[in-house]
Formats: sequence, structure tokens, C-alpha cells
Amino acid sequence: MRPGPTRRRFLAGLGAGVSGLALAGCARGDSTAAVEGTASFSNDNGSWDEGYALASDALRPLTGYSLRPQSVPEAIAYQLVTQMTLQTSHAPDLIKWTSGYELKKLARGEQLTDLSGLWSAYADKGWITESQRDIMQYRGAVYGIPLYESYYVVFYSPPVFARLGLRVPESWEELLHCATVLKRHGTTPFVATQAGGWPAYEWFQELISKVDPDFYTALVEGKARYTDAPAVRAMDIWHEFMRKGWTTPPDYDQGKGAAELREGRVGMFLHATWHTKNLSGADMRPLKDYDAFVLPTVTRSAKKSVITESSALAVPRRATTHEAGMASAGAWLHPNVQRAWTDYLQDGSANPTVRSSNPVVAGLRDNITKERRARLVRYSEASPPSLIQGNIQDLSAFMTGQMSPGATLRSMAERADEEWHTWRQDEA
Repeated sequence: MRPGPTRRRFLAGLGAGVSGLALAGCARGDSTAAVEGTASFSNDNGSWDEGYALASDALRPLTGYSLRPQSVPEAIAYQLVTQMTLQTSHAPDLIKWTSGYELKKLARGEQLTDLSGLWSAYADKGWITESQRDIMQYRGAVYGIPLYESYYVVFYSPPVFARLGLRVPESWEELLHCATVLKRHGTTPFVATQAGGWPAYEWFQELISKVDPDFYTALVEGKARYTDAPAVRAMDIWHEFMRKGWTTPPDYDQGKGAAELREGRVGMFLHATWHTKNLSGADMRPLKDYDAFVLPTVTRSAKKSVITESSALAVPRRATTHEAGMASAGAWLHPNVQRAWTDYLQDGSANPTVRSSNPVVAGLRDNITKERRARLVRYSEASPPSLIQGNIQDLSAFMTGQMSPGATLRSMAERADEEWHTWRQDEA
């Protein structure tokens, strides 16, 4: 039996715990009951409450409403509790939700408000780009506004690179040279881990997109197979990195990454730019103690690309104070709000007119624009959720040596056939 859950087993497992999680998953904050002058905001990241407060201060003069965050810190509990409240007359005014297929599931169930009018108003002002639309829409209508925009890049320590005589790699050959020199001097070249589950796909998405970004798009859209040549090549590269001892152990704690990057115990850290806040929190100064680059393409002829990520800000159809939710979503990308919000995040704004205050992130966006890099959807948002969940387990098994590259891709291909068939049947 191949590893990873089937769609039915995965959903059955979630369903079995709904009652307990609903009772245990109470949000930190007030209830969703209407409170004059506020918009209740259900989310799964209480550590961002300070940022929500700063954004709220900027929203209030524009909308007449402040945000009232309600945080459920455990992701699965948050999803289950939110989906239950969406079916009641006391839904939150706003929810933070995973973009892509998780958002499409809610839209397909008619639980969200059509935000196409808000999107058009943003587009008319130049406050949003069409490249962000696909992960926020379902059957042509938009159901989410991007909460932020992150890029998957490689962080490194300029002092460590300078000490070893290394420069930022602009080609695949230069990247391999950096890894060789780092390893020779006792530094693990790359952070790669499956601890926590989801990080298992970081190198998978990155390597396939740098082999062939068009293939990556076709793969995640169910138009190519996991056993096709570009996927095989990407897995072989990853396997070779592991064989050479170029990657951290599969149970590596990413929480140690900032300190070990600074101290030279790891050389390069592939991660999203929202990680800059953690690096700065570890007393690392942007440009001086850490910087970042987009991974080079495997061949010089490959189209340049970057993996992007954004959660969605959505308005439930049965929001308790629907007007407050719509007003807040309609002002979220206003430059005043975005400056306050992204200054806190130390990350990128979905509004292309707002420049990040973090010079590393600002420099990355300049590079992405200059090089005309294709923006690709992060793997976890790009395909049906149950397919992603099972494939993450396969990738974890590969990283821990339980599956070969070929067996991993065959298992993922079989699951993709099953899950895409199910998704398309449900859509019919």
C-alpha cells in the first residue's frame, strides 16, 4: 500500500475529530457577535495580533471600522471551527484562509462573498496585479483579497560568504560551487527538512520550477505527470544533494535556522520571505547579517521564475456584520494600510505600489521585476488539498529514506490521477 492518505481516509479522519476540536478550538478574542464599529476577523495566527492592530489603526479612518482579531492557534482546529461557523448566521466578518484550492472549496460550497467588484476597483488603481488573481478566484469570480505577498528565496550570511570567498550564485554551476566550498569548510550547504510536515515540499517545488517552470505549472494543474522527465530530473538533483551530505537531517528544526545561518553552521536556507521577521528577531540585520537570492535555473535556457505565496482575506456570505467585512476587505490594499501591515511583517505587499521597508525583500522584488520572473503558485495552494496532503507524506518518506525517488514519484502520480478525477467529478 502506497504511503499517504486517500481523500476519503483524510476527510474521514478530520470528520471524526470535529466535535472535540470545535469545543477545544475556541478563539483568542471576543466572539463573532456584532460589536459596533468593528469587523470580527477570524485567523490562525495569533502571533500577528500586533500587526493586525497596526493595520486596524490605518483601516479605521478609511472605513469607520477597526479589526477585532479572533485567533485559533492550531491550524486544523481553525479550519474545522471556521467551516462550522460559516454555515451559521454568526459567521465572522472576515476570515484569513489558505488561497488556491482551499479557497475554491469554500467558494464552491457558496460560503463566501463574491469580491470581484473590489478586485476591479483595486485593479483600476494599480493596487493589485492579475498574476495574483488565479489563486483567489473560482469559476471566474474572485473570493479573496491577498493578505501579503511572499517569495521563496535562498537566505545566506554575507559575512560567511565573504570569509569563504563566495559570491551570490547567478548560475546553477555557481550554486554547486558554493555548496562544494561550504561543505569543504564544515558547513552544511542547505537547510532541508520535513519537520512539521509541510516543509517537505519546499525543495520539491523549487527544484521542479528551476528545471522547467512551465512544467511545474502543468504538473500542479493536473496537465502533466509526476513521472515525467522534468520531475525525475528534479528528484535526482535533490537525491544527489542528500547523498553528498549537502542537506540538513530531515528532522532539522527550522527554528534553529537563523542562529545557525549567522554562525556558519548552515550555509543557505530556502524559505519564504516572511522568514525575514524571524531573522531580524534573532538580531540579524538585513543586508549586513543576512541577504537572499532567487535560486538560479538548472539550465541557462530555462525561463526564470519565483514561487510566491499569499493567504486570502475573505468575507463570509453569512458574515455577522457583512458591511464591516466588505468595507475592511475593500480598503485592505490601500497604501496606508499596507505600509503599516508590511512594516510589521517585514515582508512584501500584494500592492505593487508599496515598497517593503525591509531592504532584502525590496531588493528581491526589484530583481523579480527586472528579470521578469514568472510568478508561480506555491505547491500547497496549487492543487486539490487531499492530493497535497498525501504527496507531502510521500515527500517526507523520501527525505527520511523510506522511499526512493522513483517510488515517490510513482506514488504521487497514482494519487494525482485519483484526486484530480475526484475533484473534477465534484465540480461537474
